[in-house]
Amino acid sequence: MGIWNKLKNEFIDIIEWLDSSNDTIAYRFERYQNEIKYGAKLTVREGQIAVFVNEGQIADVYPPGMYALETQNMPILSTLKGWKYGFNSPFKAEVYFINTKQFTDQKWGTKNAITLEDDRFGMYEIRAFGTYAFRVTDGAKFVREILGTDGNFTTEEINGQLRSLVVTRFTDAVGESKFTAEKFAGKTNELSEEVYKIINGEFAEYGITLTKFLIENISMPEEIKKEIFELSRLNKVDISKLAQMKAAKAIEKSAENDGGAGMGMGMGMGVGMGVNMANMMGNMFTQQQQQNQNIQQHNSGTVPPPIPGVIKYFIALNGQQQGPFELSQLQQMVSSGQINRDTLVWKEGMAAWAAAGSLTDLAALFSNTPPPIPPAQ
Repeated sequence: MGIWNKLKNEFIDIIEWLDSSNDTIAYRFERYQNEIKYGAKLTVREGQIAVFVNEGQIADVYPPGMYALETQNMPILSTLKGWKYGFNSPFKAEVYFINTKQFTDQKWGTKNAITLEDDRFGMYEIRAFGTYAFRVTDGAKFVREILGTDGNFTTEEINGQLRSLVVTRFTDAVGESKFTAEKFAGKTNELSEEVYKIINGEFAEYGITLTKFLIENISMPEEIKKEIFELSRLNKVDISKLAQMKAAKAIEKSAENDGGAGMGMGMGMGVGMGVNMANMMGNMFTQQQQQNQNIQQHNSGTVPPPIPGVIKYFIALNGQQQGPFELSQLQQMVSSGQINRDTLVWKEGMAAWAAAGSLTDLAALFSNTPPPIPPAQ
């Protein structure tokens, strides 16, 4: 440095920092041999604090404002220097400007997958990423714990350490949350708040306050997500409609796969099976609809509930089960000769089928009915 620059720096009496970057956290004010003129003007702008360091020791800290660097405005430095009534100009000290604005959109993410265990899916892995924001709130502690003698400290220099801390605490929080696999997608806010509380206390050890922590996404293997989606649909899908649709698709696929000489047979069998299956599925669907409708009507009060105490019987005709029938229906069937005393019947609570005439409830149905005409002699 030339003689003119030396003299120029010795007589500069304004100390300030104009920040033109978006990522500088701390800046050391440079001047020749760190000499500061007595009575120099210190300007600390909004969003800044100034920290004076004397021979490695933190001295005075200045919030935003303008200061004349005299004994009364530098109580700690004056004590360290042993000044009681003033001092000779210039004096030596390091001045660090700390940016106290909020540094937003700082990225974090899990480099390695986090292994978890679920009662239904067993062991599985997740990954996560998001953003956080922070600001320096204790300039002296930040200089002491982080800055050291770095003359131009940026967010990139500290983000590696902060990201490692974030990921470690996030992993702990996920393990302790005991969330089931399907809950992670809908519980990002709760997890974000929990991790924020943990991390903020540790950031404070460096003079930093965590102002925001967000989990943007938690991902897991595709097969796990597919199973979760399938399970979630079970409560939403009409099972009878789903079965009917799958049966129709199976019939269509079977018809498409038949060919050659066996096409006619395949088509015939396919159509026959299709008709039977469609009828079966249709009956199931109709019964399900009717049951749902009856339940809805009953719950809404539009129809009365079934009369309590009505006994219904199943009957065996031609080797097939039919029914159930009420007593009035059975009376008509007795009168028309469809059933007799030997017809097998069953009702709820019976251990086995029994002849109708052997049951007390049904014996009366046959008392008013003449016996069969005896054969001619």
